Amino acid sequence: MPRKRSARRFAADVSLLALAVAFALPLAWVLLSAVDPRAGLRLRAPDGLTLDNFRAILTPEITYTPLLNSLLLCGGATALTVGCAALAAYPLSRFRSRLNRPFLLTILFATSLPITAIMVPVYALFVRVNLIDTLQGTVFFFAASQLPFAIWLMKNFMDGVPRELEEAAWTDGASALQSLLRIVLPLMGPGLAVVTVFSFVMMWGNFFVPFMLLLTPDRMPASVSINDFFGNRGMVAYGQLAAFSVIYSTPVILLYVLVARRLGGGFALGGAVKG
Repeated sequence: MPRKRSARRFAADVSLLALAVAFALPLAWVLLSAVDPRAGLRLRAPDGLTLDNFRAILTPEITYTPLLNSLLLCGGATALTVGCAALAAYPLSRFRSRLNRPFLLTILFATSLPITAIMVPVYALFVRVNLIDTLQGTVFFFAASQLPFAIWLMKNFMDGVPRELEEAAWTDGASALQSLLRIVLPLMGPGLAVVTVFSFVMMWGNFFVPFMLLLTPDRMPASVSINDFFGNRGMVAYGQLAAFSVIYSTPVILLYVLVARRLGGGFALGGAVKG
């Protein structure tokens, strides 16, 4: 039996190591190719280190404007998603109704719909209401597409906040909105962090939605402008593409670092319900 357990553990370790290597190889290619003056599609150690790839892409047309557009789109849509999800999840978590379960099942079904299946009617709708090729229209659609899963996550986290804390605030004259803003949301910091990071990351890497809804090149986010590094005849500037990928990934990494403490801190309930 000990030998069998050791063999199984060894097989599991080898499988996890192989999986880790499979994920690490593309990341290693990006990091090495970004500083390689003769970067190619193959993973290899660079002959020399250079920052020419970064200097070539650090221009308003290639990097600064697309990144600013991405921050405006994803930041605005994330704030809208988190706010609406909190307002929608609060009554689902605190009030009992026969419609809660059907509503949650509908939300769960909406999360499984592929976004490409609804883009044609959405495009026609945006053309009719004059929201095509507008940043605000894309923000609204981003928020609407991420809202179902955000509500589902927010409701589950909100269920972990004791109701007794709100009841104590209600006896002091607080309204439902005040208890949500001053008690529930501050105590569910990890939940807000998870919903914020998940929504932002899903929007940040979305190529298809802005590609369909935005037409002007100056309004394209970085997730769409990265396609410009691929030439019409198969020519690709691999070094510049890798350098752009490094810069493009930086906001997501910074966001995760900023909320990492909240993700691992648990609910800040302390001894609020003791006694």
